[in-house]
Parts: sequence; structure tokens; C-alpha cells
Amino acid sequence: MCSSFAVTGYPRVVGAGWLEPLLTFPGRLDVSLHIAPIPPLIAAQRLRRQLARLESASRSDAQRGRLADFAAEAAADDAAELAASLARGHGRLFRVGLYLTVHAPDASTLEGDVQRVRALAASLLLDAQPTTFRALQGWTTTLPLACDSIGTRRVFDTAALAASFPFTSPDLQPVLGDTPVLYGLNAYSSGVVVWDRFAQDNYNSVTLARSGAGKSYFTKLETLRLLYQDVHVAVIDPEDEYQRLCDHVAGTHIALGAPGVCFNPFDLPESQGEDTLIRRALFLQTLIGTMLGEPLTPAARAVLDRAVLATYRARGIGSDPRTWARPAPVLADLTKQLDAVAETDAPEASTAADLSARLAPFTSGSYRSLFAGPTTTRPTGHLVVFSLRDLPDEVRTVGMLLALDAIWRTVANPDDRRRRLVVVDEAWTLMREDEGARFLYRLAKSARKHWAGLAVVTQDAGDLLSTDLGRSVIANSATQILLRQAPQAIDHIVDAFDLTDGEKTFLLAADRGQGLLCGTGTGSDRAAFSAIASPHEHELVTTDPAELATRAGTEGHDVDKEHDPR
Repeated sequence: MCSSFAVTGYPRVVGAGWLEPLLTFPGRLDVSLHIAPIPPLIAAQRLRRQLARLESASRSDAQRGRLADFAAEAAADDAAELAASLARGHGRLFRVGLYLTVHAPDASTLEGDVQRVRALAASLLLDAQPTTFRALQGWTTTLPLACDSIGTRRVFDTAALAASFPFTSPDLQPVLGDTPVLYGLNAYSSGVVVWDRFAQDNYNSVTLARSGAGKSYFTKLETLRLLYQDVHVAVIDPEDEYQRLCDHVAGTHIALGAPGVCFNPFDLPESQGEDTLIRRALFLQTLIGTMLGEPLTPAARAVLDRAVLATYRARGIGSDPRTWARPAPVLADLTKQLDAVAETDAPEASTAADLSARLAPFTSGSYRSLFAGPTTTRPTGHLVVFSLRDLPDEVRTVGMLLALDAIWRTVANPDDRRRRLVVVDEAWTLMREDEGARFLYRLAKSARKHWAGLAVVTQDAGDLLSTDLGRSVIANSATQILLRQAPQAIDHIVDAFDLTDGEKTFLLAADRGQGLLCGTGTGSDRAAFSAIASPHEHELVTTDPAELATRAGTEGHDVDKEHDPR
């Protein structure tokens, strides 16, 4: 059984999310909102007639000595504001119909629910009238048929209509651009939390959570949804958690340190500026200093600089940009140049011999696999994932530096400007290394100038908040996401993000996937949310070992059945 109502009276002023009490009614209540835009010309004509009618009534009452009709005066003021807004192009007018249908299993229950719904509507200053003689039309109007059979409409302006959107969250007023992303459902209402990092003051974000709170799960969800918006994403993945997602969207997965995977540091970037070769030579000096585990002396730097340029010349690559498309040399070619210098009587022969000997593990020793040949997979595409799991600890810093350099070259490429996001998962592993820390600092400061954002994800909140680098990353992040926190770290979080007692309690008791979005780009917007994913998205982003083991067992069982001769 059901009973339908048409709303004929509305409050004069409404705020964001004002329809939320109707959506959270404990019984079964269908709420239907029908919207039809009014052409600007017709809207202006109607407003002029309405203003003339109200002004005429006001003058007539004054001439006859009647008391002022305050409702008419308020209506005249509202009509004048609407007319001014419409004339300036600040908004538009819409015809809006709001209808309710209450469902119940029997007549007595229906009567009680109807009384509660009408009382709730009255508390919202809504006048809900039953569609007594048009019950069928009232019921069909609340069905998802986009058909208004009742036709009881009220004129709304743009602001009032936006506030009437059923999923508007009263806690969060984001600035949305071209790349809005669904973060989840509001933890305290039925609204959705939608956020656009590229519409904020800067595009950086920081995600802090204890282990197992769902920070990587949430980050992969945002990555997948940003790919829908044509945002190019690069990921530093220490634990190889993004491979299934990368393979599904046809991204580029580079497992540094895996057998057969080479990454040549001598490769010249595709964007060719006048100083491309010089910049590559300078980076190689930094890279080799990292390989040797100590800064280069001035003498060693001079010898290495000449050897690097000689290595390129041996492959026919010089200052002429037309030669830069030729195959690049590899690290073993550099040691050959150093050996050639060492065999001479030049003063720098001993320095060249020392450099060549110390580079031997990377060219002919245990660490040679990553530098043994030309690059096997170019870091190009809409999603590029650098997996660091297979890198031994002895060369992890070097491999990380190669990945960061490749990402920075892509971000800073002036010939290919587009929205980009650099995701650094488990950022505490980068912050332990000097080169990784400097990369995060540089990207946090200058990413916005290159239309890129930095997403820092870490579980080590104490180390992040106790360093100048960590505080700089947070200060330059307009999007801040806090998931479940450990009691040992919550006091640092409260001080750094100025949390209330209620927000502190929420973060300590939050379930997996629940968090607090703090948007600093438009003020102090905050919303507690619960991340949601479709079954297909969940399959791509989950890393729950039990679930993955169950899935692998099921797939193996299915394979066995297919090959079972019975």
C-alpha cells in the first residue's frame, strides 16, 4: 500500500543538504525531484510581470490605507534579487516539483508512517498535500520514469536548486572542476563525498593511516577513477600492489630489479631542448655518486664529466640534436672510456681507474642486471607503475633514483602538458633516502606549475610530522586524508591537523576504509566518509591476502575441473 504527496509550500531560505531528513527517513519513502529549466527570455518576462503585480498590490494597499502585507513585500524583494541575478548572468531559473510516496505493508502502518512523514515535512517548512483524487498519477510521478503527472511546480534559482540536490553534503562544499572523483559515502548521512583535487589551490594530497586501514585501497580507487577523467598517473610502488590494476587498464608496469628488466640511465628524453645532453650528463654524475655511496670529489667529477661526453660521442651522439635519436650507450660503455683514460699517462689516470673499479659491480658484477642493456620498457602511457619490490637493498636507492628521474622528466616536459598525478605509496621508504626526500620536496613545491599533483601515502605519521620535509609536504597539500590512526600517533595528528575531540574519536574507532577528508583549498571543509567500490573495482584494488588466496584457489579449482577427463 502507498500514499503520495505533492509539496506545494517551501521555506523561504534553504541550506545545503536540507532534504537530507527526508532521505534518511527510517521507513520506505520515495522522494522524486523533477527539474525543468526555464529559458532566460521567458524567465525575465515572468519576473517582470510578477514584480509589476506585487508592486501594484503594494501601492493599492497603501492608497486604501491598509496595513502592509509583509509576505508580499518579502516576495517582491526575492523577485527583485532573482531578476538582478538573472540579468547579470549569475544564475538561471528552473521549475521544480517535489513529490513523496510512502509505502507500508498494511493500512494501519501506512497511516502511522504518513503522519510521521507529514510531521517531518512540516518541520522542514514544507507543505505536503496528499494527491487524494490523483493517487495513480502521484505514484507514477515518484517512479524513475522522468514523468511528472501531477505538475505541481515551483520556481527555483540555481543556488536553491543546488542546495536541493539530494546528495549534497552539508559538511563539505567542494569546488568541482572537470575531474571530480567519488571518494565515498558520508559517514553520518546519505550524501556522497565528491572531490576534485585539480580544482583546489594546489593538486597535492597526503594520506595518513595505520597499517591495514585501507590507505592503498583508497589510493588505487582514486587512481582508477582519475584515469576515467584522462589524468595521466605515475606510481612509485614499493610492494608491487598496483600490477593487477595496471594490467587491467593496459598501463605500463616496470618491475625494476626483475630478471630481464633493464633501465638505461643514458637514454635521452624525447623532448629535446638545447641543454638536453648537458642535463643528462649532470644527472649521470648524480646517479654514479649514489652508486658509489658518497659524493664525488671535484677531481672525480671532472673526469667523469669528460668520460660521459666521450661515451656519447663514441655512439655518434653530440651537441647536434639530430644525433640524439641514435641508440644510447650503456653503463659498460662508460667504464670502457674510464679504462681508456686509466691506461694513459694523464694526471687523472688514477682517478679514472678508481671510478672504473668501483663501478665494476654495476657493469660486470652482481648488480649488473638493471644496467646490462638498453631499456626494455619505455615509461610511457596513461598509467606508469614503477615496482621496487624486486630491487635488492643494495641497489634500491639507485633504482628509485632512476624511477624518480623518469617521472620528473615526464612531468616537466613542456611539450606534453596535461593533468598528471604522481602517487608515492609507502612514502616513508623514499624519505629514508636523500635523493627520494629531495624529489618529494621539489615535486611538492613545484608540481602545480607543471599541472601535476603529488599524492603522498604513508603509514609512518610520526616520521612525516617530525621532519621539515614532512611538514612541507603537508603544508603544500590542499587535500588531506586521514584514515584510522594508531593511539600512539593520534596526538601528533590532532596537533598537526587541528582536529576536534569528535574527529579524534572517529579516527581512533574508524573501520577499514573510513576516513576524514580535510580540504584546505577552499577553507576548512571537512567530511567523514566511507570509501566504496563496485565489485569490479574491488577485484582490481584489493590486496587482502585471505581474499587473494581464496580467489587463487577458486581459479585453480576451476582449471582442474576443465582439465578433468571425467
